[in-house]
Amino acid sequence: MKRNILLLVVLLSSSLIFSQAKHPVTVEDLWSMNRIGSFDLSPDGSKLTFSVTNYDMEKNSGDTDIWLINKDGSGLTVVKNSDKNESSPNFTPDGKHITFSRGGQIWQCDLDGSNEVQITNLYTGAGGIKWNKNGNKFLFTSNVYAECENQECNELKDKEIEENPVEAEVFTELMYRHWNDWRGPKRSHLFLMNEQNDKYFDLVMGSPYDVPPIALGSSHDYDISPDGNEAAFTMNRSDFLAASTNNDIFIIDLNQKLGGETVAEKISVSDGNDNHPIYSPDGKYIAFCSMARAGFEADKKSVMLYNRESKSITNLTETLDRSANELVWSPDSKTIYFNAPNEIYNSIYSVDISNAEVKVILEDVVSSGLAICNDGKFLYFKKQESTLPYEIFSFDLETKELNQITYINKDILSKIEWNTVETFWSEGAEGAKVQSILVKPPYFEEGKKYPLIFLIHGGPQGHWTDDFHYRWNLQMFASRGYIVVAPNPRGSVGYGQQFTDEISQDWGGRVYTDLMNVYDYALDEYNYIDGNNTFAAGASYGGYMIAWIEGHTDRFNALVNHDGVFNTESMWGSTEELWFPEWEFGGTPWESRDIYQKWSPHMYVQNFKTPMLVIHGGKDFRVPESQAFELFSSLQRIGVESKFIYFPYETHFVLKPQNAKFWWNSIFDWFMKYKK
Repeated sequence: MKRNILLLVVLLSSSLIFSQAKHPVTVEDLWSMNRIGSFDLSPDGSKLTFSVTNYDMEKNSGDTDIWLINKDGSGLTVVKNSDKNESSPNFTPDGKHITFSRGGQIWQCDLDGSNEVQITNLYTGAGGIKWNKNGNKFLFTSNVYAECENQECNELKDKEIEENPVEAEVFTELMYRHWNDWRGPKRSHLFLMNEQNDKYFDLVMGSPYDVPPIALGSSHDYDISPDGNEAAFTMNRSDFLAASTNNDIFIIDLNQKLGGETVAEKISVSDGNDNHPIYSPDGKYIAFCSMARAGFEADKKSVMLYNRESKSITNLTETLDRSANELVWSPDSKTIYFNAPNEIYNSIYSVDISNAEVKVILEDVVSSGLAICNDGKFLYFKKQESTLPYEIFSFDLETKELNQITYINKDILSKIEWNTVETFWSEGAEGAKVQSILVKPPYFEEGKKYPLIFLIHGGPQGHWTDDFHYRWNLQMFASRGYIVVAPNPRGSVGYGQQFTDEISQDWGGRVYTDLMNVYDYALDEYNYIDGNNTFAAGASYGGYMIAWIEGHTDRFNALVNHDGVFNTESMWGSTEELWFPEWEFGGTPWESRDIYQKWSPHMYVQNFKTPMLVIHGGKDFRVPESQAFELFSSLQRIGVESKFIYFPYETHFVLKPQNAKFWWNSIFDWFMKYKK
């Protein structure tokens, strides 16, 4: 008996030592992790190539390399790891080579990284390669002057600007800047390269429009038919781009005379955002995503099927109340796979093109980057959780077995102590059901009281998911001994389009009730939350809501506002995508002034009393820096304890390692200062 007790003590002691060897996640952990970017599956389905970015805190920078792995997870090798960034890896159609981007050009090498060849050499650069099935043609994009017919013209125009002593920009239209870049006179154009004669052609030469579009577009916005005779692409031809979401799908015959003016045919019919065209393997169809409503960037995206012979269009997901992304065809051209926001997940679905039957393939995953093997038996995708950065997984469509292929952060993750997410539902405004994520801190103990961090997501048409976010990381917020509650109130995606719609023109209405009901429910339901020590933080729309909370409740000890909207009227006049405020507030400020003022936090400054930390990036053109200037001025003038952290070279996000470390420490210091 004594021997058994002694053995039990030894085992418990060993377990305690092992547990203590772990630690809560730190900022250094976040920036030490390898981050998987895009990946590609080889034509025979035997290998995957993917990009990996790692950061150096001391150098305050990152580097991206190309890796290769067998489909079963064996044979992990680094293909390219020079001092220059190598990204966007893709297999050539014969599977013998990998193409990648470096220094603004497209390169090619053998699978072991040898025999490196530069396959584009444009003065304006090249990227985003898309091959046809035979591998004799590919598409790519390049930023050019629309009026230039050759590279020499582009180089000459750049030189003229460089040598001009006048430092001035002249604008004659809006959308002169976007997100965090000044747009300039160049446009992204789609090119065709013919490998047989090494000639390339600008498929939209002379066009003042971008391919892919400057907004609401992506690298998925063009494709080439399997036979190489046609290309499909997304373009917005609006006369007033800053207020238009009307991206359309066009097709162009690649057998017509190229190099001069070419003719493209529009095939989409919606006034909303159409994007992501993709040819079926048999070449009979083009699938794409479509939003119905003009001017609304968060409308439901349906999967549309265009029959190339009959020219008819069918909505395949009309009955599915979810918004589709990342379309992938099955090899037999009978099924389309896609993912969609679904509560706290990004679930994987399929739709049968013969009868529009939709099935949930894999529900409880946050997925990205779908691919399918050539026999149609396995799906491949990136999967993440709050305790797992993106890794590549495979899913057997027959056995339903899910397998992890890559483990590139295994060593770091094994040393971190954390808890998986929990969820709860509470009643919001008008009886709506609102789901929230809850994360407990490391080494959580029953019977103890913990302070609360209440997080509000941006968008507002977004959602908190079971993901590993490198900026707003739920586990990182919990790491210092906090309970984290992250609600998905009105406006959140993944709960049906009506739930998403019900925030527009109601920014501080039902959504505010939803949020405060979640807060009150959490304090009543979970006795381990210390109601005397609660804090709230949010970014973008979340920052707006922090400012709204400031003027409407004193529930919180302190607040953090990152890149948030403060004055809705001045926000309209300084942001770049005008369709967003005009949809959200029912028009321009002079058309809907009552709505703009009703939901503008600056109208309630007289009620401000809670200490607030204001953070903003100087290169944020979506929510311009003036919003923070106005907010901080108001807080200081009315005498509310406040601090302003300004990052002059950061954007809507804090992306530099050293700045991110300072960001995290500043937030925790702010909370600690007001902790009772």
